[in-house]
Amino acid sequence: ILNAKAQDTVLHLAAQEGSVEDLELEDVLKVGYKGIKCVESGGPEPGVGCAGRGVITSINFLEENGAYDDVDYVSYDVLGDVVCGGFAMPIRENKAQEIYIVMS
Repeated sequence: ILNAKAQDTVLHLAAQEGSVEDLELEDVLKVGYKGIKCVESGGPEPGVGCAGRGVITSINFLEENGAYDDVDYVSYDVLGDVVCGGFAMPIRENKAQEIYIVMS
């Protein structure tokens, strides 16, 4: 979608700036093919901390900054792993009208 453009994550940028409150939507959002808006939440190194926390932080940031105001569809690509519960947040807090589960 991004034609090989680098995508900085919300958590990485928040760590650089001091906190997620110090970010602007334009800092984390990249526009790709056909105007598709892309955001990557990010997370800790594997085996360290709760990666789902990045999902929660990112979705809350996007809502608070109006990222969903002018879009027709939102697609979350999250792991099915619910070790810490953060990955289930879009489902648990009714962030989605429809959910498709894909397994391979």
